[in-house]
Amino acid sequence: MHLAQVLISLSFVLAFGQVGRGDITAHQPSTPTEENEQCSTCEFRQQSKLMRLQAIKSQILSKLRLKEAPNISRDVVKQLLPKAPPLQQLLDQYDVLGDDNKDGIMEDDDEHATAETIMTMATEPDPVVQVDRKPKCCFFSFSPKIQPNRIMKAQLWVHLRPAEEATTVFLQISRLMPVTEGSRHVRIRSLKIDVNAGVRSWQSIDVKQVLTVWLKQPETNWGIEINAYDSKGNDLAVTTVEAGEEGLLPFMEVKISEGPKRARRDSGLDCDENSPESRCCRYPLTVDFEDFGWDWIIAPKRYKANYCSGECEYMHLQKYPHTHLVHKANPRGTVGPCCTPTKLSPINMLYFNRKEQIIYGKLPSMVVDSCGCS
Repeated sequence: MHLAQVLISLSFVLAFGQVGRGDITAHQPSTPTEENEQCSTCEFRQQSKLMRLQAIKSQILSKLRLKEAPNISRDVVKQLLPKAPPLQQLLDQYDVLGDDNKDGIMEDDDEHATAETIMTMATEPDPVVQVDRKPKCCFFSFSPKIQPNRIMKAQLWVHLRPAEEATTVFLQISRLMPVTEGSRHVRIRSLKIDVNAGVRSWQSIDVKQVLTVWLKQPETNWGIEINAYDSKGNDLAVTTVEAGEEGLLPFMEVKISEGPKRARRDSGLDCDENSPESRCCRYPLTVDFEDFGWDWIIAPKRYKANYCSGECEYMHLQKYPHTHLVHKANPRGTVGPCCTPTKLSPINMLYFNRKEQIIYGKLPSMVVDSCGCS
């Protein structure tokens, strides 16, 4: 009888022990595999982000035809930036827009020409046109690649020092010529400007015709002399840098025309950094040019570039039947779909080039609008 009780007790212990072990197994979350998959996805996403950042740096330099970034420090930028209305208007646009890019309707980069504004700072003219080794104002250099028929506007901006009293200023612009050719000045423009006492001002003069001639006949561009005489004969035009007049030298603003645009709408799967989504998706990525050490980019200082990351399953490739068929024919091969941008849009950028000219231009294919498998 005693032996039978012992056997019965042992059977109960074994039975409950198995149930207990079963319960422990049943309640253990199957997280190790899931966590590994999530970690793997995060690592892959981080690699995609870093690759995108490196690609953006290379793309910008390539699109601007630069082998390396211009060596222009923040202090030099402050010295070169003109304190002028057209530049301030461009900077104000970026302040209003912030770092956001347009959503919804996007411009098709492949269908139209790039519009840009070139701001060329004044430099000293060639010694051959100088008298007593005095520069007497300004030379403006332009790329021979600029097509004269694409020039929409060319404005010369001149800053006037304050007059002692309300007066009429006679602003004169003359073309510089080599001294050996006799006449050193050829009058281009002359206009009267009424100014108030003690007021500084920027004045703009249309020089489109002059620039067109320079582009067609570069050998005629020796520079110009600028004078702005008040009633007492004082020259109020800022043509050399004096103390407190940094950023007030003359410059030329040239607007290049652009062609027609074609609108398109954005689409695709969007995710955030905390999304558990493993499929191909567009993720947010903000590029900060200050992190690059690129002070030569005036604006924007940062922009939303976005990047693509995720897996591409073959069962979702009805849109790309060729890729799907290739995979079926080579199931163990390396051919397969990749998560890549399917729509891209441009950004507008204000920057210094190697010649220390300020350029406002459009860089194509810099923002990922949507991602897909291809």
